[in-house]
Amino acid sequence: MGGESVKLTLDTNVLVRLATQDNPPQAAAALKVLQTASLIAVPSTTLCETVWVLIRGYRYTPEQVAHAIRTLLQVSQVVCNTPAVLAGLALLQSGGDFADGVIAFEGELMGGQEFLTFDKAAAKLLKQQKRKVRLLKAG
Repeated sequence: MGGESVKLTLDTNVLVRLATQDNPPQAAAALKVLQTASLIAVPSTTLCETVWVLIRGYRYTPEQVAHAIRTLLQVSQVVCNTPAVLAGLALLQSGGDFADGVIAFEGELMGGQEFLTFDKAAAKLLKQQKRKVRLLKAG
């Protein structure tokens, strides 16, 4: 590639291969390409999917997932919505879902003043974090 600057956006499957090493040839191929990148963009949706896959599919603990994400954030080439990721980690580490923390944070950035949900657990945890929440009840 000569002197070109390689700027990449990661898909969930790439992060999962790197985190789990469940397919060594794919993990090695991903790592080889990533080592050449000047920028590695990791969208919030990619991290939400990755957390879900690691916890539900691979039975990782929230602590293991949090450690993996914090390690990723330390890579100098990685660019993500760090405040949203930290909000997701805060909810994950308090017993909730990473995605709910990211959604609540990004919604506030977009002007949403309340987190609207049917999820009682998410509502409770977000309220503990001083976020405005409205819990919907069916019927």
